[in-house]
Amino acid sequence: MNEKLHLYKTFSQFATTLGLLNGLKEKDAKTLLVENFNIHPESELIIPYINKMELAKDEDIKFLFNETIRICDELGPSREYITLLMIIQSIGDVVANPDNLKENHITQSVIEKFKLEIAHINQKIPKPPLFNMLLETRSIIEWASIYAIYPFIPKRIKGDGRPVLLVPPYLGDDYSTSFVRRYLTSLGFKTYKWEMGFNMVKSHYIPRLEEKLDDIYQKHGEKVSIVGWSGGGIFAKIMANRHPNQVEQIITIASPIWGVMEMKTPVYGILEFFRGKSLKERNKRFLAELEPIPDVPVTCLYTKTDGLVPWKHCMEAESYRGNIKNIEVFGSHSGLGANASVLMMTANALIANIKGQTINDTTSNIERVLYPNYWRNKKLNLFAKNS
Repeated sequence: MNEKLHLYKTFSQFATTLGLLNGLKEKDAKTLLVENFNIHPESELIIPYINKMELAKDEDIKFLFNETIRICDELGPSREYITLLMIIQSIGDVVANPDNLKENHITQSVIEKFKLEIAHINQKIPKPPLFNMLLETRSIIEWASIYAIYPFIPKRIKGDGRPVLLVPPYLGDDYSTSFVRRYLTSLGFKTYKWEMGFNMVKSHYIPRLEEKLDDIYQKHGEKVSIVGWSGGGIFAKIMANRHPNQVEQIITIASPIWGVMEMKTPVYGILEFFRGKSLKERNKRFLAELEPIPDVPVTCLYTKTDGLVPWKHCMEAESYRGNIKNIEVFGSHSGLGANASVLMMTANALIANIKGQTINDTTSNIERVLYPNYWRNKKLNLFAKNS
């Protein structure tokens, strides 16, 4: 958070100044910022600064704009910038006044330029390094070892017959999700297969998937949770954006769920549907559906050693809303379907979101040792004790 605190401070100055230049009172501008940052994971650090922030009468909006963009560029690409875009747009919406067309035009011009600069920064996510690609060979070990590990995976969660639809990865079929389905079924969830053969990430699956979602929804009389691995997460997100009234939540496993058009990956076939020249216009329409954050709980599992998909594309913006969570796991991209930590976290996230709990509430202390965040916190605590 420390490296981002400077960004939020500078952005707060920029956003407040933009509001002041368009007739908004400083108190009202700060209140608007506080409301937007209220659900941010680090709100306890950001909000006190906003309340104490003092602005000079001659604040240079151009300087603050450039400074905010400079810091974002130095921090590097991040899905979290969508929260900044949302806040700056809310400022523009509040100050919009039909009587001040000139000021409105200037404000919207600044906002559009800000969006373009952020989009340019987010296009700089590199493809997975060669070392990560070579590490994908460990997936053979992961799939072979799951047969021995599976009987020892804890089965504490009770699914109570809740419906879960599982969508396989690119080039995968229902066998790819067999262990996840088997585990969730053993916990009492009612799982449903994809049943459309190999997932080639093509548009013609969507109508059939919509029918399947509706059938499951009608059968159970309750919303359906969707779990998508890799390319399957793309469909999970589109279904959630199209049918939030039928989708309980989505859980994506190493799925590229934003910035797909610019994504750099050694698996270029995954973009066949989105980047095919003959389907250019259709691609834009579906990409427009993929980019928004669905109005349902979102849990994203990702691995920083992913050798096929850049891991930053697999994270949603936690600062955008309180029921969005990114969880890092150990493992290869191709082996996540046979990863014990993925199986357990999928179940924990499913029941946590269904019951309105936090994922920490449904994850035991013993299970936490399987996730990088546990060891990261251990390391931080060790340094804190020695300081």
